[in-house]
Amino acid sequence: MARSRFEPLAREIFTLKKRLNAVILAHNYQVPEIQDVADFVGDSLGLAQQAAKTDAEVIVFCGVHFMAETAKILNPDKIVVLPDKDAGCSLEESCPAEKLAELQKTNPNFWTIAYINCSAAVKALCDVIVTSGNAEKIVNAAPKDRDLLFVPDENLGQWVMEQTGRPMTLWKGNCYAHVEFQREQVLATKRHFPDAKIVVHPESLREVRELADAVCSTEKMITYCRTSPAKRFVIVTESGIIHRLQRECPGKEFLCAPAFDAMRAPTDPCHCSECKFMKLNTLEKVLNCMKNLSPRVELPAEIIKRARLPMERMLEISAR
Repeated sequence: MARSRFEPLAREIFTLKKRLNAVILAHNYQVPEIQDVADFVGDSLGLAQQAAKTDAEVIVFCGVHFMAETAKILNPDKIVVLPDKDAGCSLEESCPAEKLAELQKTNPNFWTIAYINCSAAVKALCDVIVTSGNAEKIVNAAPKDRDLLFVPDENLGQWVMEQTGRPMTLWKGNCYAHVEFQREQVLATKRHFPDAKIVVHPESLREVRELADAVCSTEKMITYCRTSPAKRFVIVTESGIIHRLQRECPGKEFLCAPAFDAMRAPTDPCHCSECKFMKLNTLEKVLNCMKNLSPRVELPAEIIKRARLPMERMLEISAR
């Protein structure tokens, strides 16, 4: 029923996409109807790379602002539009570029590692970019004689330190949607479903990561669930990924976390794992931004040039 309700909008979007020579990118956390019209669904870096491989002249990035900026950095000559200009990110906002620059001045030996979930201006101040999927490898490759500064997610940084043994100064930032997950809520879900595998995003608190059968990025969550012999999984990240998991892993059951609380029945899902910023994008807004080619993501040429360097360094290290 929900699909038929969106069919007229979807048909109009497909027609306009051909006329504009556009590509539609949807992050894993977008609502199902947006994922269903997208050419590619994935994480922010993977989507920007996919766009760079196409001959599309317009990139419709269904995600949040820093992701569309990443697409612009890698595709500077293409038009990049974002369905809702207010689709921001609490993690990005926790690390203003001017505050980072002030901290960097306190230690000339800092080698700054930035999680991709940050603004283009912050990327331009950094030595290398990481994703949650490649952070461990890139931190291991960081210069041994430099003091590592990791921004902006302290939980991801803490997890990377645990994996690598490399000490780092951590910026005190976090994603509000991931730090909502609490140990007791995940344990309660596990008690209801003891056969379920607990799959946790590294932006979550340590107390939650310690309960995990697997700690991994969104893309690695897909692979883990697809290849695991288990049939039931508790997914500790933004609930939008459940749609893709159900599509790519048929015959398996996926539960959101925190999935239950004391006031709910064991089969009554809780949606408190939704990101309010990701959910600002709607199918109607996708259509309107394509009609108007607005809101557009524009960046100064100097920021694009400087931000591209640490991203290229990340890609080079990742390919080793």
